[in-house]
Amino acid sequence: MLRGTPFPSAYRAPSTLCRRCFLRSVAARRQQARYVSTSFLEKQNEAKIKWDDRAKLIEEGKIPHLWDILKERGYVKDIAGTEDQIRELMLRKRIGVYVGIDPTAPSLHVGHLLPLMALFWMYIHGYRAVSIIGGATARIGDPTDRLQSREPITKSDMSMNITKMHYQLKRIWLNVEEHARRHGYEKEPRIWGRALFNNSQWYSSLSFIEVVSRLFKGMRLGPMLSRETVKRKMEKGDGMSLDEFVYPLMQAWDWWHMFRKMGVRMQIGGSDQYGNIISGIEAVKYLRDTEPDPSEKIPDDVLNTPVGFTVPLLTDSSGAKFGKSSGNAIWLDQFMTSSFHLYGYFTRRPDADVENLLKLFTFLPLDDISKIMELHKQDPSTRHAQHALAYEVVALIHGIDEATEVRDRHRGLFSKGVFHSPLVTFPTDEPSTANLASGFRVDIQLPESLILSKSISRILYAAGLADSVTDGNRLTKHQGAYIGGAPGQPSATNRGMDYGVLTYTPIKNWFPQDTKNFLIDGKLLILRRGKHFIRVVEMVSDAAWEASGMMYFGEPGTGRVRMLREALVDAGKDHDLSLLNSAEAREKFLDRAEALYADEGGPLLRGLPSEPHPPVAKTRARQILDQSFRTYALAGSGAGATKAKTAEIDSILERTERHLEDQVTRLVSREGHLKDKKRRRAERAQAAPMFKKVHV
Repeated sequence: MLRGTPFPSAYRAPSTLCRRCFLRSVAARRQQARYVSTSFLEKQNEAKIKWDDRAKLIEEGKIPHLWDILKERGYVKDIAGTEDQIRELMLRKRIGVYVGIDPTAPSLHVGHLLPLMALFWMYIHGYRAVSIIGGATARIGDPTDRLQSREPITKSDMSMNITKMHYQLKRIWLNVEEHARRHGYEKEPRIWGRALFNNSQWYSSLSFIEVVSRLFKGMRLGPMLSRETVKRKMEKGDGMSLDEFVYPLMQAWDWWHMFRKMGVRMQIGGSDQYGNIISGIEAVKYLRDTEPDPSEKIPDDVLNTPVGFTVPLLTDSSGAKFGKSSGNAIWLDQFMTSSFHLYGYFTRRPDADVENLLKLFTFLPLDDISKIMELHKQDPSTRHAQHALAYEVVALIHGIDEATEVRDRHRGLFSKGVFHSPLVTFPTDEPSTANLASGFRVDIQLPESLILSKSISRILYAAGLADSVTDGNRLTKHQGAYIGGAPGQPSATNRGMDYGVLTYTPIKNWFPQDTKNFLIDGKLLILRRGKHFIRVVEMVSDAAWEASGMMYFGEPGTGRVRMLREALVDAGKDHDLSLLNSAEAREKFLDRAEALYADEGGPLLRGLPSEPHPPVAKTRARQILDQSFRTYALAGSGAGATKAKTAEIDSILERTERHLEDQVTRLVSREGHLKDKKRRRAERAQAAPMFKKVHV
């Protein structure tokens, strides 16, 4: 029996309520308790003691202040705040520091690397480092130094850009830790801290009225209108839209969110970001001083002062800024600027610039840089310093192994060494590392008939994320692969990814018609296996797919073994088999043609570029077809890809025909030799009594 319980009028509810509902209502209003383990508190206290000890050593001059290191290496151009504030803040507190990048292109470029290098230096010295992908702010676009407004970015392009940049930054961060170990900086667990965020994470749940009432109220139009970016765009450009006008305030809100939640007190940016950093400091100070909640009030002191600085602008030999807008970007994506050409770009730097670039783009100690320059001056023609610079940069972006291989190829005059082709499928026979994933092409195309009417297991196989359809079924059964979509929602009703965010949900063996719910803008699927291997699949019409001349794994009518078997037999039919006098000889010839595709050391394998790690489980037929896939994947899609693939297959058939001709010649020659041998034996047998008589 339910008993009525008086309910306080303060809750604005009926005067009576059942006991169970009353208790639930009270529990819902109760503040949720959060508990912190004693081990965590002990670790934090230990970290604070270490930091205080380090500050004493800096004050005594026994170790250098990181700010002095940054200035000595050339990272500091303009300062937002005072130098005394920055020195004191960095000395007394393990502050957080961030760099933000808007995903307006499908890859980072060398220009982005410079502010990131300053962030990496702070990370390996124990500061909390945060890198931000501006999934929300990129929808507006930073108007700084622009006279024309940016073109709107579609949801599909935005999703692709965010996905590719996210995994690029993850790989680079892992390489930073490897470089830190190489140069004597050992990571302290739970003390060194880094994070990678997308600002859509907080903007998607942020109330517009909160931004207006908290931030816009304290900003005055006069100072904002006097900014050089605004004046130039209004006077010489196409005018300033309201969203572009408030862009610095959105960037400032990012800083405020991290300021109060993550302890971020410093921002680093390119030299063109100085105005936005100044605006951000003013906004954060205003929000800090006008916090309405007493429990979240932050004091106005030196340890809670927002500061920032900019790095020098990276320009080419003509003085032009590097970047997508300038059209001279050196991309960090291997499929947009190969590691070979990235290495070559740095080996071409002028002698006058190379020492400064070594300080900016490497973690080499200054003493080591001085030694490198001394060796370089002894014989500048060897470009010793440029090679050292290029090696360190490629190792940071693509890993030590890739940098070593590319260096050897450059030093061997574009050498004869083994060229490691890009990965086509997920590596099942070796660790799926982040650097290995950099050679895995992210964006591919697949036909509409496959995406909309075939199982998700077959799509995983076609995309190269599964070794077979069976492997794809196993992945879906054990939820070992993921698809870009709304987390926690069933496939039949999944609303897909929101604009500007990157979220995944495990792939299950759903009905083929459910896959369309995960399409972005009706044409893009984002798939992932493991931590680093992703495919951004663009769905194209069947007619466009047919015209491209491309093939996907498991495409009907393109079985690798069947194709090669038929090609070998057809090649054999082109020869005059009547040269083989007996039916037995002809049968042996066809058996040899039938077995050629599986010959481990046969002519179909010889002459092809060797693989870095040949999969033992794969047949020769599959390896050969994989090679032709790689050839036209490097050329891209379209007519060029078709020609490259056709040329590769033609070369395979040509080598096969030559081998078959050799087989025919050898078989005919062998038959003739056997006849001659039999005839000579018979003649010797007839002459044997005569020889015997003469001997007696």
